[in-house]
Amino acid sequence: MCGDLEEEDRLGEELYARFLRTANALIARQRRAAAAGPGAGRHVYMDELFADTLERLRRDNEAAEPEERYARLASQPLVLARLTGLLAGHLALNEDPLRKVMEALLHGYAEAETVEPDHGHDHAHHRHGRDHDHHH
Repeated sequence: MCGDLEEEDRLGEELYARFLRTANALIARQRRAAAAGPGAGRHVYMDELFADTLERLRRDNEAAEPEERYARLASQPLVLARLTGLLAGHLALNEDPLRKVMEALLHGYAEAETVEPDHGHDHAHHRHGRDHDHHH
């Protein structure tokens, strides 16, 4: 029983460390894009909002006690899903907000795999031949 708890704690620590590497790489990518020059338009705004939100989540997790970081990480998608539902509930149905939300959710889920765990930087631009894939 005690070994199971230790294994569970270790898994949580590994998953949190993986999140941290991914978050750091995505935030750094957005900051490099912002430093390259001012952008305009909705996609730039959405990329900035994404990076700012991710940075807030990372900062909140890092401020928590180490043993609480994974639990906090595990609860954050629930809060963001609730907020997403609230926002989507205010959109016109002809814009198909549920489909757009589901596509973005799946894109984000897949994006978690774009950071190489052994050296912590983003490889999405190598695979796709561009810096961003916008599925908003």
